[in-house]
Amino acid sequence: MSSRNPYRALFQALAIFLAGAFFLSGAMAQQTQLPALQEAQPAGAEQTPARKDLVLKGDAQCTRCHDAEDNPKILEIGMTKHGVRGDGRTPTCTSCHGPSEAHLNRGSAAERPKPDRMFTKNAGTPYEQRTEACLNCHRGTARTHWEGSEHQNNLMACSDCHQIHATVDRVLQRKTQTQVCFACHREQRADSYKISTHPIQVGKVVCSDCHNPHGSSGPSMVKKNTINETCFVCHAEKRGPFLFEHQPVVENCANCHTPHGSNLSPLLVSRAPWLCQSCHDGQHSSENPVGRNAASNQGGFTGASPSNQATGRGCLNCHSVIHGSNSPSGGYFQR
Repeated sequence: MSSRNPYRALFQALAIFLAGAFFLSGAMAQQTQLPALQEAQPAGAEQTPARKDLVLKGDAQCTRCHDAEDNPKILEIGMTKHGVRGDGRTPTCTSCHGPSEAHLNRGSAAERPKPDRMFTKNAGTPYEQRTEACLNCHRGTARTHWEGSEHQNNLMACSDCHQIHATVDRVLQRKTQTQVCFACHREQRADSYKISTHPIQVGKVVCSDCHNPHGSSGPSMVKKNTINETCFVCHAEKRGPFLFEHQPVVENCANCHTPHGSNLSPLLVSRAPWLCQSCHDGQHSSENPVGRNAASNQGGFTGASPSNQATGRGCLNCHSVIHGSNSPSGGYFQR
């Protein structure tokens, strides 16, 4: 006769009873809590699952709707300088778009108003507010002269040129920057396709090499204080100082050259000798021995009577160092 534990069957029956009672109590509790949850939700509202902050703490109130699953551009901001978690200066969504409480608290998308600040031209946000949101962080340095600049006076905002959410901002890339600028500066775009031009179309020279789009102390928003200083950054051989200086060159390179493009080489505003005669146009006479526009005997045809050999000929055939000369005999900028 085999020995059996008389309590084994009793323990098994007790375990089965306790398991059934635990399962039954959990099911009853779930049925009692479900109506309470349904009553807490407004009628017709969709239950949106909670999502994690994409950039900084607090962004989940925006990313629960504006998530990368719906709009890939939202995810891109986490790959830009505006999405650096380790930098305390990194803004959140509300840092730029404002608290936008009305936008957050409305239920349906049809009734939901726009955020407090929108950064597209036709969204209704004034350009001053769009610019101020950026200048809260990006003030000073290259933006020192923004107030009063030509772009500000033309009611432009930062977002008109910059793409904030994009991983690659087209205006900051040399290959695409000129196309952003040419969207408004169409005359300069046409000049860049002329025969004589800076290598703009191939990307070796871009607008920001010469201009500061945020404003400057110089004319036409050039990066230096004068046009000449800006040109001399690359054309240092024309800078001098020279023993004999050509006055129009000292005053402004643009007196003779157009920087964006010309059908006359090298970037001349007019063809010689007419370019030269725009200054050296005097007629020798007893009343005006040196020319109408002259301040010295260099004003007309060097103080001598114009001859058939000189009028309408190539001035640069003889006067070839017109930017200045250090030769002891270079007073007439000859070879």
